[in-house]
Amino acid sequence: MSKLIKGLKGAVLAATLAGLGLAGYGYQQWQKIENLTITPGEHPLFVVHRGETALQLTGRLSPELSLLHRRLWLKFHPELAAVRQGTYRLDEHTRLRDALNTFVQGDVYRLNVTLVEGLRLTDWLAKLAGAEYLEHTLDEVSEATLAERLGSEHSKLEGLFLPETYTYTPGDSDYDVLERAYGHMQEFLDEAWQSREANLPVESPYEALILASIIEKETGIAEERPLIASVFINRLRRGMRLQTDPTVIYGMGDDFDGNIRKRDLQAHTPYNTYVIDGLPPTPIAMPSQEAIRAVLNPAKSQYYYFVAKGEGRHYFSRTLREHNNAVRRYILNR
Repeated sequence: MSKLIKGLKGAVLAATLAGLGLAGYGYQQWQKIENLTITPGEHPLFVVHRGETALQLTGRLSPELSLLHRRLWLKFHPELAAVRQGTYRLDEHTRLRDALNTFVQGDVYRLNVTLVEGLRLTDWLAKLAGAEYLEHTLDEVSEATLAERLGSEHSKLEGLFLPETYTYTPGDSDYDVLERAYGHMQEFLDEAWQSREANLPVESPYEALILASIIEKETGIAEERPLIASVFINRLRRGMRLQTDPTVIYGMGDDFDGNIRKRDLQAHTPYNTYVIDGLPPTPIAMPSQEAIRAVLNPAKSQYYYFVAKGEGRHYFSRTLREHNNAVRRYILNR
């Protein structure tokens, strides 16, 4: 009998030790998964597809884990089940648990592209073409086709997009960004037009855009914009030609080599404000909100002329004689 009891005691002890061993092994595996870092891919961006589960994602992120281990581990982490689709940035040493938590939070990776005021649509398209992780769909699309897709009444789109920094996620397209920039401009322009000064010599929001684009090209000094706007507003009210070099340059297109010659000022193009009356037919660049506000609420002045005097600033004159003296002083150095 004593031998039987001793045998039973030995079996119980062995079972207990085995259980403790299994528990210890299980705890070690648990800790291993808890602290496991993901297997890095070719680049740090990771896409969670629609309908993909946390179990499938753990397999993609840590393929060395068995299905059984992944199932058991996730049973103890039900809070990691509700993953959201999207593109995420994962660092090389991110823990598996932290990666799944990022997917649950929906903290998708966002990039920025800054579309700068004063540039042309062609410049913006080139900027978008070089933006990383942005789908490029406009390479073979004509401006007229793009205008039709946007629902614009203007076949030429210069000036119709609002300059600012736009965020996007990988998988968005260049058209998506432009569509937002177009919508933002329409919203801002409508709002600014409603608060315009009375009796301005611009008859539509589009004409305001045209004049704002000229102001944008004439100065980068914020406080000068309302004064330059006042010069052009004063000239339009008196029926004077605008005579502004940026319109000449735009009308020259690819023929512009960095210099404006006398023959260029005399050339008959739709944009040469030295030979045409009033405004050119379209904007010549993308105007900022500040330039648009300057047109619709210009400074009060008696200025009709201005000339660059250095460091991006201008000298403003009331009369042609004063202006000619300023030209001799600042341009001809006499």
